[in-house]
Amino acid sequence: MADIHIEEFFRDTAIILVQLYNAFPRKVSLYVEDIAGPDTPDEFGLHSRRHRACFSTMLWLAEEGHIRYQDTIHQDAVDQVVLTQPTFTRLNAAVRTDALPASLAGTYPEDTEGLPPAVQADLATNIHLVRVALKHGNSSLLADTVHTILFVGN
Repeated sequence: MADIHIEEFFRDTAIILVQLYNAFPRKVSLYVEDIAGPDTPDEFGLHSRRHRACFSTMLWLAEEGHIRYQDTIHQDAVDQVVLTQPTFTRLNAAVRTDALPASLAGTYPEDTEGLPPAVQADLATNIHLVRVALKHGNSSLLADTVHTILFVGN
């Protein structure tokens, strides 16, 4: 993928989804620095392009109905944020193997033979797929995974 800002968007989105899924159904504060890393504002107090892009990703996810939040904390965080029901349902749903991107070949599905059924079911969810993509850190894999789950749907 050639556009670095799009790669960052998909990575930020994956991190945001995992953090909110891990906290669900609690409302939490989601800080940009926890996702995009530390930021040093310039001499005018303006955040870096990277920081602003991550914050904009949070706002975009809310505008598109993937998350809900109560307020922003300057441009540093969104406060009282939670996944929406449709996004939680998509993340908690079983992976559609017929919709898996080619970049996931070799990374999913994992060998779950011999594991308890509850663990097997957990490892077959979309949120686990996002975690696998984050673990591998490959930009194309992250983009394909987030795109498949959020935009292709189940």
